[in-house]
Amino acid sequence: MKLFFAPGSSSLFPHIVLHEAELPFEPVRIDEHTKVISGGGDYRSVNPLGYVPALVLNDGTLLTEGAAIVQYIADLVPGKKLVPPNGTIERVKLQAWLNFFASEIHKGGFSPLFYKGVPEEGRDLFRTRLRARFTHLDGHLSSNEYLMGRNYSVADAHFFVVSNWASWVDFDLSPYGAVLAHRQRIGSRPAVVAALEAEGLVPWPATQPH
Repeated sequence: MKLFFAPGSSSLFPHIVLHEAELPFEPVRIDEHTKVISGGGDYRSVNPLGYVPALVLNDGTLLTEGAAIVQYIADLVPGKKLVPPNGTIERVKLQAWLNFFASEIHKGGFSPLFYKGVPEEGRDLFRTRLRARFTHLDGHLSSNEYLMGRNYSVADAHFFVVSNWASWVDFDLSPYGAVLAHRQRIGSRPAVVAALEAEGLVPWPATQPH
């Protein structure tokens, strides 16, 4: 398998999960701005849309979208219990978390704050949205060690990655003690450390993507 990634971006999510799964894979770095693949080539020849992540399986099948990729990976190693079994209500709850992070935290929260053309009034709107969502997450994590309760899952890796962007857009996480404690727990996992080191993001969260 080949994972195409850009350091610090949403592709860090499946990068972490591949390390958690302990599956063999080849990480392939791309420049998110120029779309140049490390070693040569245009990433758009892999994924025509040009964004990461992308996972190319050994048979040449292309998988995109982080939430889909990580569930595929996790289902390859059921003994790791990175996701609940398919067909269970717990799996649906996990998928709800993954969708929440992709839509409400990533695209509907942090993503607009990275664009220089967004006026400050618009940025305040998105920060307000993020504060409401982080307040909800802080309450949930105040009584749960992990997002799914007592057990670590790919949802925790997803939240770690998107919340890692807070310091890059001046979004203050200090009011959310339970969130910070969760980040500390997840950030100390060997698989997370390995993925961060591979992407040149140690120590986290101070290093910005480039």
